[in-house]
Amino acid sequence: MDFKLTEEQQMLQDTATRLVRDAYSFEAREQYAQSDAGFSLAFWQQLGELGLTAVPFPEALGGFGGGGVDTMLLMTEFGRGLCLEPYVESVIYAGGLLMQLGSPAQQDLLQQVASGQLLLATAFAEPQSHYHLNDVQTRAEQTAEGWTLTGRKAVVIGGHQAGLMLVSARVSGESRDEQGIGLFLIDPQAVGVERRTYPTVDGRKACDLYLDKVRVSADQVLGEPGQALAALRYQQGRAIAAQCADALGSMQEACRLTLEYLKTRQQFGVAIGQFQVLQHRMVDMRTELEQATSMAILAACCCDEAHSLERTRTLAAAKFIVTRAARSIAEQAIQLHGGIGMTWEYSLAHHAKRLVMLSHQFGDDDYHLKAYAALLDAA
Repeated sequence: MDFKLTEEQQMLQDTATRLVRDAYSFEAREQYAQSDAGFSLAFWQQLGELGLTAVPFPEALGGFGGGGVDTMLLMTEFGRGLCLEPYVESVIYAGGLLMQLGSPAQQDLLQQVASGQLLLATAFAEPQSHYHLNDVQTRAEQTAEGWTLTGRKAVVIGGHQAGLMLVSARVSGESRDEQGIGLFLIDPQAVGVERRTYPTVDGRKACDLYLDKVRVSADQVLGEPGQALAALRYQQGRAIAAQCADALGSMQEACRLTLEYLKTRQQFGVAIGQFQVLQHRMVDMRTELEQATSMAILAACCCDEAHSLERTRTLAAAKFIVTRAARSIAEQAIQLHGGIGMTWEYSLAHHAKRLVMLSHQFGDDDYHLKAYAALLDAA
């Protein structure tokens, strides 16, 4: 099988590499994290100007018609630079939902997303849901003018800066029913909407969303009311593939930093990298990285396919293996560094925190292992 990149993909990767290298030094990242936005608005604008926020959208909607591999190339570079921008949440997940469920008028919003002018957020998690997209207690009640939404959403990455939010709410049934989940476009400035912002463990910002009888018109409903769960799961699969690539870039940088440290840190008059036991541990890290790389590529190749048990199994397996590799590499890298590996002023500690965050977003390894086993039984 030929794994060579096309000329266009190589150009895309080179553009992302240069952009991250020039704009995202570790010191600059710390400044972005401390800002009100929690990321660089200038960098987000650059992504829009260079067309990088348009990559996964079809040309008819203002995009470049890129696929999972193109997204993987971008996300790997973003992961290597520890970029704080909510690309996965806004462009991949929320943008994908608009593509799949949106009416022609709603899909017109994607041109603003593709140009970097509009930031979206997806609010699907709740305090009790624990990775289950069907566990929805936020209620949507139909009225003469449209709908009213009441409830709470948790850990909405980038939601504090979003111009529009895609919110899942139950229109019928009990809290864990598969049917009866709708998806609504919410203006964060609407009456009854409250956002409480806080930093996440990896330096990004998220918010909890509180809805108190928020009025939503009929044209702000995405797709058929009560039938949104399948689309949420499908687009989360695309987001998982992009997230695996994000983790891959971070793991690559953690391995590079560790190898560089082993070559330069001296003990008893020699570089510690000459000690055989440390060489073996470095090899273990590279082995984990190679396995994660293979699964990230596989996830990128299948994530845009039509829904099937095979696609779902592959993505669950990819998330499981990448998550296990991320934990192993982060722990090994810190142990091989010693105390400096956990200092705030050194980027490795921040890569470790990022890998922890990515390991839990969209389901941890135990969740996806259980899902994979259940899908094998179903087959």
